[in-house]
Amino acid sequence: MGGMSDSPAPLADPHIAFDPAEGRRDVVVLGSTGSIGTQAIDLVLRNPDRFRVTALSAAGGRPELLVEQAHRLGVRTVAVAREDAVPALKEALDARYGSAAGRPEILAGPDAATELAASPCHTVLNGITGSIGLAPTLAALEAGRTLALANKESLIVGGPLVKAVAKPGQIIPVDSEHAALFQALAAGTRADVRKLVVTASGGPFRGRTKAELAAVTREDALAHPTWAMGPVITVNSATLVNKGLEVIEAHLLYDIPFDRIEVVVHPQSYVHSMVEFTDGSTLAQATPPDMRGPIAIGLGWPERVPDAAPAFDWSTASTWEFFPLDTEAFPSVGLARQVGELGGTAPAVFNAANEECVEAFLAGRLPFTGIMDTVTAVVAEHGTPAAGTRLTVPDVLKAEEWARARARELAATLTGEAAEARA
Repeated sequence: MGGMSDSPAPLADPHIAFDPAEGRRDVVVLGSTGSIGTQAIDLVLRNPDRFRVTALSAAGGRPELLVEQAHRLGVRTVAVAREDAVPALKEALDARYGSAAGRPEILAGPDAATELAASPCHTVLNGITGSIGLAPTLAALEAGRTLALANKESLIVGGPLVKAVAKPGQIIPVDSEHAALFQALAAGTRADVRKLVVTASGGPFRGRTKAELAAVTREDALAHPTWAMGPVITVNSATLVNKGLEVIEAHLLYDIPFDRIEVVVHPQSYVHSMVEFTDGSTLAQATPPDMRGPIAIGLGWPERVPDAAPAFDWSTASTWEFFPLDTEAFPSVGLARQVGELGGTAPAVFNAANEECVEAFLAGRLPFTGIMDTVTAVVAEHGTPAAGTRLTVPDVLKAEEWARARARELAATLTGEAAEARA
């Protein structure tokens, strides 16, 4: 199959000729103590002939786990974003290594993960949560590494910056939806593609009206029906913000216009996404819900890693359902399309405001429906970027700082009004 013929070339292209005979791949794992990182390490430990981890980074809140990972993998370097985590990390290293050889060096501070992303290796797995993953993403691409990207926020907030430095096909997506699209796109050229169909589980509140969502609790939102994820991503799945971000990401990764990217609700989460081709056929990528499959694609492509994740038992009956998205109860996808089409710093504002609102909701300072109400207000205040303005990293950081501050102000106002109404 030939490469996708249109220009510009996609950031993620399954037709790029990776060398499958290059031997064991050295991998740097960013966000190693999170959900993606721990599953990636499980995959590496089960496939030592294919992968070797050379360095790990984490925020710093779980030093014992980070040291355990480093010891099992024999890594050379560990990094933590929080400098105040270094004493606990050193204590954990003392307990595990003592004076024995092989003790890894420590990097610490907000730039530590970025330094590791540029270190010698074949692949950088960016499993960091949040827009703080942008600098490591850019560093890995500029250093010429293959980027297995689970940190969707870095692409969302810095899309033009990423596109400016990434070589065609240098990014392999690790999100289950984008790994599915990546695999399905291998069946044809980009000129053959009519539509990308991104599936959504619908989260824990599928079928509820907007009015019914007003009273949901933190515990309700964190009870995802099919996926086990961190709290921020789980809440984003409940609001469907996560799906909105994925629509923007699909546009950036595959250079497909927004009006040809559709979202459909699929509660079972078996079909991870689909590509509809111009001849009327639709290719769907399906596995039981398990992130180790997409991680294996990110680390191993174009080879597949045997038994990376469970397969279906086709001797057992099952039902697969698909429903249209309720855009009134879940306006996040439509708002994401809007900011994606606006471009510039609009996606960064959307993402930063959402992160602040999710934090406020988890802390009990904002009702569930207040998340999207506040994000929508912040995006409206931000307005339309100036045409032709070239995006820079300082632009992104400034826009995020403003969006976070404004989201906190509006959330506090909304919370105060709700309290007065109850009084």
